[in-house]
Amino acid sequence: MKNGVILAIFSSLIFSVMNALVKAVSLSIPAAEVVFFRSIIGTILIYVFMKQSRVVFSRKGVPMLALRGVLGALYLLAYFYTISKIPLADASILAHLSPFFAILLAAVFLKEKLSRQVLSTLPLVIIGAMLVINPFSYSSFSVYALVGVLSALFAAGAATSIRYLSKTHHSYEIVFYFLATATVVSVPLMWNSFVMPEPIELFYLICIGVVSLLGQVFLTKAFTHENVVVVEITRYIGIVFNAFWGFLFWAEIPSILTIIGTGFIVAGCIALSRRKKAPVMKAPQAVKS
Repeated sequence: MKNGVILAIFSSLIFSVMNALVKAVSLSIPAAEVVFFRSIIGTILIYVFMKQSRVVFSRKGVPMLALRGVLGALYLLAYFYTISKIPLADASILAHLSPFFAILLAAVFLKEKLSRQVLSTLPLVIIGAMLVINPFSYSSFSVYALVGVLSALFAAGAATSIRYLSKTHHSYEIVFYFLATATVVSVPLMWNSFVMPEPIELFYLICIGVVSLLGQVFLTKAFTHENVVVVEITRYIGIVFNAFWGFLFWAEIPSILTIIGTGFIVAGCIALSRRKKAPVMKAPQAVKS
């Protein structure tokens, strides 16, 4: 097994641990507050990295950097809210729709053409998402799952902006705007519902900030050792890790529709990642940093 594949597996495992921590702490801490702690810790750490690497803030492209930050913040809020309301595996599955949306947004805003392979894959992914959401049940689960789909859409929007910004801005600066914006956006949302964390909850919140950054380091190294397509395919093992934590700690057993929908989504996303040119697929990872 190649080093890049091993690093990608470690990255997926670490991010799944972060998701489990988010779900555990979300049982008593509001999602917006979780986003605040995760973001402010990440902001401080990435700022230290910028200083050590002598990365300076740009004076150009600030509006686009701000847009990337807002989209990333909305992604975190929607994703963490989804994790707190539905099974961990389901939330993870819906989050993996982001490459699908990223390809569509890149075609619209970056003028990247959609191949026949992409167009033929779209129905498969859409059907899979509908099965996981299960809109015909008219339950609260459907509403929460729709928020999960929105989180993937926001992640894809952030990915598209990252692709645009990466040509002129350092990756540390892009990540800084994302985390700093998420910190600012989360403050008014948690203001009236702030819950003073217990020691164990504060420990979880600190771990979320540190673990998420560690996962990003492993993922970045994976891309330096292995082909983007191989890494992207390998990362779908994260769904398995999330399902395992959900079953182990919360006795979450996926429904038949979820299992079938998962198969459709994973098959569709793997098919998309196997395109000869897959530049958009790399971008969503920076969003989950």
